[in-house]
Amino acid sequence: MNTPGRYFVMGGYLGIVALIAAAITSASAQEEPSKYPTRAIHIIVGFTAGGGNDIIARIFGQKLSENLGQPVIIENKPGGGAIVATEYVAKSEPDGYTLLVGASGAMAINPAVYAKLPYDPIRDFTPVSELGSFPLILVVNASSPIRSVTDLVAYAKANPDKTNYASSSAAFQLVTEQFKQKTGAPMQVIPYKGANDSVMAVVSGQVTATIADAGPVSGQVKSGLVRALAIAAPKRMEDFPDVPTMKEAGADVDAVLWSGIFAPKQTPAAIVKKLESEFMRIARLPDIIARLRPLGIESVGNSSEEFSRILASDIARWADVAKAGNIKMEQ
Repeated sequence: MNTPGRYFVMGGYLGIVALIAAAITSASAQEEPSKYPTRAIHIIVGFTAGGGNDIIARIFGQKLSENLGQPVIIENKPGGGAIVATEYVAKSEPDGYTLLVGASGAMAINPAVYAKLPYDPIRDFTPVSELGSFPLILVVNASSPIRSVTDLVAYAKANPDKTNYASSSAAFQLVTEQFKQKTGAPMQVIPYKGANDSVMAVVSGQVTATIADAGPVSGQVKSGLVRALAIAAPKRMEDFPDVPTMKEAGADVDAVLWSGIFAPKQTPAAIVKKLESEFMRIARLPDIIARLRPLGIESVGNSSEEFSRILASDIARWADVAKAGNIKMEQ
């Protein structure tokens, strides 16, 4: 006869415990921004360890931890072109303790090529600071008779059925599609799993050309296995001063990719401002600049406001390119 009573008491006890836990969680979420941070910060990366975005996260994370006096934990959540990680952060508590290293592919290009995404880069995130930019390089096989952008365009128009390019992501595909739209060069896309694979496809002669970031390209250019035709950036690269920009080479293409820090929307403005200040400071440190340059990454560190403008501009630009090229992806 007493069993129901015991069950009621136990149920009431568990209910009280749940209320206390909820109160603690709520108090934690409403932590005074001026005291931030009081515990570990988690930076989420949508790619496997060792890639450009992961390296950026670890380099900046170490400096952030040293100055704020709290651990900064890098968590890799690869999958779906960074969709998995981006959705995870979008749905995280907006308290400054879960941040995203968001690449332009996930934040500006995915919205252009996927009909449905489980996140919205504008609605769900506050851009904190752009950390690094990735100049892209157009390359062909070193033994190819193609020695300039003009040569490539002429060759493609003369040989539309056998001119192709390697692409390892929607980002690289859209940049190359922009090149095609600006020059009228017909080129078929051949998908590869990674940027290194795309470059090696050029080395082996499987494809005519590829556009990729400097990381996997630089070594092959310096070793003489591929020929760099142009840099898809506003200015020439220090490592390749003789390689013209796309515009200098006659193609109106300016397609620098980037990687930056994003916080979930509704993160307190004071916390965003503190993080913005920290990441801008770190990006200007000489040792950070020196560590990133050999990887083909230019340290940036701009303001939240400036980064927001870049994001909005890129979303609009890539949407236009995808629409013109009828490029669509499925998850």
